Amino acid sequence: MSTTASHTAASEAQLPAKLPLPSLLEMKQAHRPIVMLTAYDAPSARLAEAAGIDILLVGDSAAMVVLGHDGTVPVTMDEMIFMTKSVSRAVRVPIVIGDLPFGSYQASDEEAVRNAVRFVKEAGTDAVKLEGAGRMLDRVRAIVDSGIPVMGHIGLTPQSATALGGYRAQGRTAETARRLYDDALALQEAGCFAIVLESVPASVATRISRALRIPTIGIGAGVGCDGQVLVYHDMLGLTQGHVARFVKRYADLSTVIREAMEAYAADVRSGAYPEDRHTYKIPAEELAAFDRSLE
Repeated sequence: MSTTASHTAASEAQLPAKLPLPSLLEMKQAHRPIVMLTAYDAPSARLAEAAGIDILLVGDSAAMVVLGHDGTVPVTMDEMIFMTKSVSRAVRVPIVIGDLPFGSYQASDEEAVRNAVRFVKEAGTDAVKLEGAGRMLDRVRAIVDSGIPVMGHIGLTPQSATALGGYRAQGRTAETARRLYDDALALQEAGCFAIVLESVPASVATRISRALRIPTIGIGAGVGCDGQVLVYHDMLGLTQGHVARFVKRYADLSTVIREAMEAYAADVRSGAYPEDRHTYKIPAEELAAFDRSLE
C-alpha cells in the first residue's frame, strides 16, 4: 500500500462511524433519549452533526420554513430530493431520513416504493418517513419489503391537517387515544423501525411508548417518548409569527441576523464598508501599465 493510501485509510479509520438504525432500538432499551432535528441544507446539517444529533429529518416542514408556503402540502418530491441531497452530502454520522411529501405515496404501493427508492438512490437517505396508518399500512409494508426502512408518523399529521380539523392535538378522548394506540401497534407490525408521535397528550404518548418494541419520537408528546424532535427554524428562533405550544426556542437568531443585516446596510450607505483591509491590491507598476493602456 502506498504512503498516500495508508494515510487516507488511517484518516478514514479515525472518522466516526455511521450510526446504524439498530442502535435506536438499543437506545430505547437502555433508556437513552434519542435526539432528532430537522435539517434542509448542508450548513445546518453540519452544525447538527457537530452538536451530536442522532437523526436528521429532511422534513416536509421545509414547505413552510424554507419555501414560504402556508402548509406542508405544496412541497414536491423533486424539491425534497434537492434539499435532502445537500444534507446527506454534508454529514457522516447521523441517520438521515427523507420525508415523503403529500402525493408521493398515497396513490399506490408502486408509487410509494418508487419515491422511497428515489430518496435512497438520488438523495442518499438511510430511511423514509410517511404519515398515517390505516390504508397507509400497505404502503409501509411495500416500502419495507423493498428493503427501505420506514419511520411512521401519527397524531397530528400535517399533510392531513384539514381533515383533522386543523393543527390541533390528537388523542384527547378515550376513543381517539385508543385509535392512536392501535395505529402505533399496527405500524410496528407493518415494519416501521420508529414512530413519530406529534401533538399527543403526554400520558397517552407514554402508554404508547411503553407498549411498543420500537422507539417513539415525540414532538409535543411529552417526556415519556423515547426521543424528541424539533424543527430547526423553530428551536433557533428563525420562525416568524405563531409557533406551536411545544416549541422551545433555544436561541433568537432572527434578532441576531436582522441586527447584523441592519448594521451591514448602514455601513454600506455611510461608506464605512468596505474598508481598505477588505480590498485587494495591484502592484504599482502594473497599475501604471494598466492606466497607460487606457490612454
